[in-house]
Amino acid sequence: MLRLNLAYEAHWVDLGHGVEILVAPMTTALMMAARKEAQDHVALPEEAVADGAELPDAAFDTNEVALAMAKAVARIAIQDWSGVGDKTGTPIPVSPEGIDALLDIWPIFEAFQTKYVARAMMLDAEKNASPPLPTGSSAGAATTARPAKRNARTARKA
Repeated sequence: MLRLNLAYEAHWVDLGHGVEILVAPMTTALMMAARKEAQDHVALPEEAVADGAELPDAAFDTNEVALAMAKAVARIAIQDWSGVGDKTGTPIPVSPEGIDALLDIWPIFEAFQTKYVARAMMLDAEKNASPPLPTGSSAGAATTARPAKRNARTARKA
């Protein structure tokens, strides 16, 4: 069963290391806006810019694309934070540059991906949440035949 959360409210996510972020709920609109922003930030090879040609996926660095997407999601989703300061330890306000710098710290990036982005993607991993097929070889299938009362006799040879 698909469970809808109809309360579209921002919530706090603990990223560890004393950092907490207030994020908007992950919605389709947020992901679409992030995808558009990420496309604008990923450097395209010169031949694509020159003639507008479509390039194969191999032309893109997938790590660069993943990082651009994560930062785009964060820039749109993060509304506030605590535990983030400048090099002297003075708390700083949320800014696009600050968010990018925050996600350049590997453990924070991983926590953001795991605790915010991946949680929203869990529905995709569940697919349609169908139960195992009773006619298949699935471990969850219910038994449909009664057990035999005794062993069957060997068949006669013709």
